[in-house]
Amino acid sequence: MASVCGPAASTQPALPSGPAVFKTVPYAFMLPEILCGTWVWILVAATSVSFPLLQGWVMYVSLSSCLISLLLLLSYLLGFHKNSENWKVLDSLYHGATAILYMSAAVLQANATIRSELSPNSPLYYQLNSAASFFAFITTFLYILHAFSIYYQ
Repeated sequence: MASVCGPAASTQPALPSGPAVFKTVPYAFMLPEILCGTWVWILVAATSVSFPLLQGWVMYVSLSSCLISLLLLLSYLLGFHKNSENWKVLDSLYHGATAILYMSAAVLQANATIRSELSPNSPLYYQLNSAASFFAFITTFLYILHAFSIYYQ
């Protein structure tokens, strides 16, 4: 009688490595997260940063999460995970925590946008802050999608 529980019975999907990262659903969100987060940082930096406490947090969250996401993407591309289940937990926890931080940054950026409507350089800074708010909420949504899609995978 043959054993039913062998290596072939494992149904855990393999973690992607190399270019397959860009074709797999939860990991394909990483590049758009990095690009949208970079836009948030660039757009806030292009303003005069009139509200340093609010927009400083936005810049900190966007820049640090962009760099950490880039390192995580590179580790997937280079195959550092070695198909370990711990990487799924790490990925899910990181993206969940970053989604929460990005939500706080997006709300603060929206507040800065509303406040910049009355500034002397109103049209330019209001438009830049509006675009930064838009990208901050899009980036938040991408991080939430990534965290939940890897959790339910």
